[in-house]
This record gives sequence, structure tokens and C-alpha cells, in this order.
Amino acid sequence: MKKYIYIVIIIAMFATLNIACKKKDDEGPVEPQISYIQPERGPIKLSVASTGRVASNLDVEIKCKASGQVISLPFDISDEVKEGELVVELDPVDEQRNVSKSEVSLSSSKARLAQSKQNLEIATADLKTARQRADVALKSAQVRADDARSKADRMKELYDRELVGLEEYETAETAAIRAEADLETAGLAIQDLDTDESALELRRQDVILSKADVQSAEINLSIARQRLDDTKVFAPIDGIITSRVIQTGQIISSGISNTGGGTTIMTLSDLSRLYVLASVDESDIGRLESGQKVIITADAYAMMSFEGMIDRIAQMGVNQSNVVTFEVRIEILSKNKSLLKPEMTTNIEVIVAEKDDVLAIPVGALSRVHGQFIVNVQKEGGTTEEREVEVGINNGEMVEIVSGLSESDTVVVGGGLSQWRREGPSGNNPARLMGGSRGH
Repeated sequence: MKKYIYIVIIIAMFATLNIACKKKDDEGPVEPQISYIQPERGPIKLSVASTGRVASNLDVEIKCKASGQVISLPFDISDEVKEGELVVELDPVDEQRNVSKSEVSLSSSKARLAQSKQNLEIATADLKTARQRADVALKSAQVRADDARSKADRMKELYDRELVGLEEYETAETAAIRAEADLETAGLAIQDLDTDESALELRRQDVILSKADVQSAEINLSIARQRLDDTKVFAPIDGIITSRVIQTGQIISSGISNTGGGTTIMTLSDLSRLYVLASVDESDIGRLESGQKVIITADAYAMMSFEGMIDRIAQMGVNQSNVVTFEVRIEILSKNKSLLKPEMTTNIEVIVAEKDDVLAIPVGALSRVHGQFIVNVQKEGGTTEEREVEVGINNGEMVEIVSGLSESDTVVVGGGLSQWRREGPSGNNPARLMGGSRGH
């Protein structure tokens, strides 16, 4: 039984829909609405709209070169900090011990250097004395050898003449040979001093090595003292603390020795200048240039606007999902810019062109026929005529009429498809052909 009830309801619905469609067909086509307007004078502007976020002039991540436990954090988020003020301090005990150890090592190196210098001085003096003695001994041996040889030669002459005996001759010859041997020994002693000179050079090298040890110890002491100084971090710029991710008592890692980059302590932001970073579509970027005026609004201040100016336009776009946008940096110039906070979402409107007193009509009243801009103007007696006009700024709603119309003319709007549509869907929309854009 329920099945038959559902079928009856469906048949009734189809019958009602059929009656409504026939009634609509009997009424015939809807006549287009026609209205009459007169051009009006007033301001007009062409703008490009987008969204962006507030950014500070400079954001500095504060990290510590040393590692250790945080014992002091004088400032918190939103506090104002001056350049040179202490922002974080670590426990310095370990670094102080390293400084003491380096000082002891330096003292030891200096003592070894002093000892090496003293040994070199003593060895130099000893070698000088020994060389003097050897020279004297060599000269004395030379004299004795010459004298002994002379005596031996005379004894040989006397022996040959049989004036002395063989024993006396042999005694003189033996004395000469012994004196010559002493002379050779004195010469060898001088050669031994040359070997001592090489040993003296080794002592000079010991002094050089000791000096290097002292320099190394001084460098290590300097590094240790620097690490001790690094336990205190001072603000590099004037700014506001916009984030702080650690607490007193927390142990942090060094930003230099740690492979992960170390622990970020806080972020210090320079808010003396504020910017809006906006992404502008590639279809609009050609209208923008540095120095153009910008109107900025934020959801946090619905009834307030801020003035800005384009500071920089990125040379390379960003392609996301086949949509290319360019980053535009806008400096906020209003005196109340401090109300805006970094990372706030904003709406921007870039004033591309603006005029105060122009003659304008709605875009819908304009047609394009064979490359010319046409409006329908009502004549006396109720007839209309097509009139060619010259246009200027077009913001997508109103279009500036440079010539061809006056405030006393009456323009016909509506009455059928506009001429640009009859020319075909090839992009002859007046708003698009004249560069009109109200933003996004």
C-alpha cells in the first residue's frame, strides 16, 4: 500500500513541474531592462589589491657561543632592549677553570723558554772558550813541532858529518815526530769544536720550539678567556624581544661547536621600520613600481587604515600550483604603525592611478565596436545614437571619459547584449582591455 502512495506522490510532483514550465513558456522572453544615466564628475582610482603579512625591519636570532646552564634572563617577550645590554648569562664556573688551566700552561711554557735560552747562552759561552783554548793549543803545538823538526834536521846534518852519535840523532827525530803528532791532535780538537757548533744549533732550535709553545699557550689562554666572555650575551641591536624559547636553569648548547646550530635563546626584532610582504599575481605585477602609494588595512583594526609605499618588488616569482606570484615589500609610513605587529595578516590596495575630478560612467554603458569605444546617447525625440568616446582610467566599475561626452548627455544603459559581446568571446571586455582591476 505504501508503495502505491509513493508512486502517486512522484507523479503529482512531475505534473506540477510540467505545468510551471508551460506557464513560463507562455509568458514569453523577459524584456531587457533599460536605464538612463548622466555622466557624473568625481574621483576615480585604479588599484591592485592583495593580502600580506607584517614583517619587521630586522629579526636577529640570539644564540650563545658557549654551552652551559642559563643563570640569568633579564628580559622577557615584548621588552624593549638597547644595544649592548645583557640579555642572557650562563654559569661561568667551567670556563673559569679552563682559563686557570690555560694560565698555568702559559706559565710553564714561559719557564721552559727561559730555561732553553739560559742553556743556549751557557753552551755558546762554553764553545767560545773551548775554541779559544783550542786555537792557543794549536799555535803552541805548531811552534813545538817546528822547533823539534829544526833540531832533528840539525842533528841529522851533524850525524852525517859524524859529529854526533846515532843515539842523539834518533832522540831528536823522535822528539820531532812527537811534536808533529801533538800538532795533529790540536787540529783534531778544533774539528771536534765544529761538532759542538752543530749541537749548539740544536739548542737554538729548542729555544724556537719553546717560543712556539709560549705562543700556543697564549692563544689557548685567549680562547679560554673569550669563552668565558661568551657566557654573557649582549644585544647586538636596539629592538623588541618578539620570542623567548628558554627559561632560567635550562642547559643550552653552543651555536658554534654544535652541529645542529645550537639553541636559539630569543629573537630580537628591529621595529623602527615595519613592512608588509604581499604576494601579487603575475597579471597585476606589471602595473606596480617602487614608490607607489599603498593603503593597508588589518582585521585587528577594522575601522582604521594605514599608509604605505612600495619599497621593493621581487625579480623572481614563486610558482605554487601553477600560480605565479611576486613578493612585494611595502613600507608602512603611518605614525600609528606601531599598532601593527609582525606576522599580522593585512589587506593591501596599491593605488596604480588616481584622479580627483573626472567625468565617468559605469563600465556597463560602454561597448567596443571594431576597436572603438562606443556609448549609446539619447537624442531629442527619444531616439539614440552611437557615439565614439575616448576613455581613461577604468577600475572595473566606473570608467573615465576623456572626450566624447558631457555632463548634459544622457547615456542609455542596457537594452540587449553589449557590442563587445557581439564581437565574440575574444577578450574584448572593456574592463579587461583598459586594464581595469579592483583587486582580489
